[in-house]
Amino acid sequence: MIEHVFERNATEDDSASELIANLVAKLRPENPHQIQEVIEKIQALCDLLNQQPEKVEMLREAILRLLSERKPISLFLIARHSVFTGFFTEMHRRISHKFLPEAIDTSYLIDLFSLFFTEVSDEVWVRAVPDAVWVELIVAMRFEEAPAEIIVACRKNLFAAAQVLSYRVAALGLEPELLRNHPELEEHTSPFITQNEELAAFLTSVNAADSVLDTSHILVMLDQCKAIVSKIRRNSTQTGTSIRLTYLLQRMTQQVGRLEVLLHILTKHADAKFDTNTHLEMVHLFKELVYSECHKNDVGQHWQENLEVMALRVTENASRTGEHYITDNRREYFALMRSAMGAGVVIAFMSMIKIMLASLHLAPLTEAILFSLNYGFGFMLIHILHFTVATKQPAMTAAAIAASIDAADSKSKEMNQLIAIISNTVRSQIVAILGNVLLAIPVAMMIGWIFLTSTGQHFVSPEKAQHLLTDIDSIRSGALFYAAIAGVCLFLSGLIAGYHDNLAVYNKIPQRLLALKGLQKLLGLPRLNRIAIYIENNLGALAGNFYFGCLLGGMTAIGVLFGLSFDIRHIAFSSAFVGFAVFGLDFIITWQTAAYAALGLALIAFMNLTVSFTFALYVAMKSRKVRFKQWRAFLRQLASRLNQQPSEFIMPPKKSQETNDALANHNG
Repeated sequence: MIEHVFERNATEDDSASELIANLVAKLRPENPHQIQEVIEKIQALCDLLNQQPEKVEMLREAILRLLSERKPISLFLIARHSVFTGFFTEMHRRISHKFLPEAIDTSYLIDLFSLFFTEVSDEVWVRAVPDAVWVELIVAMRFEEAPAEIIVACRKNLFAAAQVLSYRVAALGLEPELLRNHPELEEHTSPFITQNEELAAFLTSVNAADSVLDTSHILVMLDQCKAIVSKIRRNSTQTGTSIRLTYLLQRMTQQVGRLEVLLHILTKHADAKFDTNTHLEMVHLFKELVYSECHKNDVGQHWQENLEVMALRVTENASRTGEHYITDNRREYFALMRSAMGAGVVIAFMSMIKIMLASLHLAPLTEAILFSLNYGFGFMLIHILHFTVATKQPAMTAAAIAASIDAADSKSKEMNQLIAIISNTVRSQIVAILGNVLLAIPVAMMIGWIFLTSTGQHFVSPEKAQHLLTDIDSIRSGALFYAAIAGVCLFLSGLIAGYHDNLAVYNKIPQRLLALKGLQKLLGLPRLNRIAIYIENNLGALAGNFYFGCLLGGMTAIGVLFGLSFDIRHIAFSSAFVGFAVFGLDFIITWQTAAYAALGLALIAFMNLTVSFTFALYVAMKSRKVRFKQWRAFLRQLASRLNQQPSEFIMPPKKSQETNDALANHNG
């Protein structure tokens, strides 16, 4: 019974905190989602308070004593710790405090708050209870009957909290990271500073007799602060962003929002005049405080809140690159095929170097470094020569498809456009894989023939050839699992590429290169300018390709280090290895072996593409906060298109180029 809580705390010395803690424990349901149970308990408490005035006074006094005596200022601030810590500092704090919680100081209300709401799930039922029910409880406590001196003490603490928040907002507005991204703050009067000046004037007027509490000027300045934050976020599409800037903007938004809430409560609660609207604001603040307490060490929430903008910028950069991998007409289609065939030639030579390095039987670390450099520099060469590796496409095209999914979900008429992009992407993937494979295999055979005619020996022995064929056997080896690992590496390389594209823009890498006196003398300003422009446009792709090579080359060494069965299978390299193996066996293979090899290559390609595309699409949709609700309609229309026009998923329509040219001429 709730009534027993009051009776048990009537004789306690520290009855205020004990009473609140016991009441919360009594209201807490066994299952946090049993909201009706909580509502009934709160309503029972309201009935008790309405019937017994002494219980009202006991509960009201307990709450007001805590708000006036237990150093409540830190409770009303955003962030339990310094708001000026960085993203990784806060991440470290949350992780460490999960294992070793902070010491409790009961002289601070924020620490008592953690004793009231002891379960992480408390925020679920507190926030789920309708605002009207909490308002009913506030009304039942009749705060207007409380002594004036204790109300004044509580409001004084709220004013102090607002003042600290205002100082924090002003200090954040002077952060170099913010000034760099919005130089106008140094050229004109900063609203971050002005709001603090306005609040100081407001606090002075509060002490004046018969003063009218007017916060309109402060709120206007805070609106301007929010407008600047929004503008910087929008501009990050062109100027890039960083983890530090993202975290700073997140904190500023929270601080400004909390300051607005406190100012509304203070002005509307002037002279202890309470009404339903002001009670609602108190309820909203209460729910925010409980949520903040329950998530104070939530690593996942911290990561998600601050990396959404970064992920969006990374996937946006990948999206712009990915658009080049989606062919709309036959001219682009065959151009992509030629580009993929060029990559097949380079990959055959990279495979040759890999086999030669493996034959040296070096130490695992040395071997991993050499494999990584071979793959990394090889992929960079492929990019510099404007060739295409088929498996690089999914990580890039996923962001472009996510943008189309977003449009299709908001407008049903865009569904056909989404299906068209899917079909364009599928045929682009197919032709790129064919381009890689069609030349990787014969060029590998040609290398084997040159080696044989030059030395009189096969490049790979029959035993090595059999081993290479076994490695891609999807039944007798872990080829599919290793192909999935390669798919994860492909996905990560897409993120790395987008991150470095963002980095090049945000850190002004080209401009900084142009400022190097040594390079100016060595290369000359015109040549250096061309190099700077190339790096601006290609830094992400070069970094993504290099790190992708490092991931592929180092995966086996990671398996050796941790005793795990780690390896990679990449469709282009596996194709080249098949070429070396078949020539090493003098083309004497059974049809079953050839069928197994073909099936293995097909499944490796499928796993490479599916895994990398799935992860990339998931991140792209999460960063855009896309929730596609028309999956059934989409799948139905996609199946219909596949049934009616299957050739569209393999080859662009003949007339597509002519139609595009005609439309261009007509519009011109």
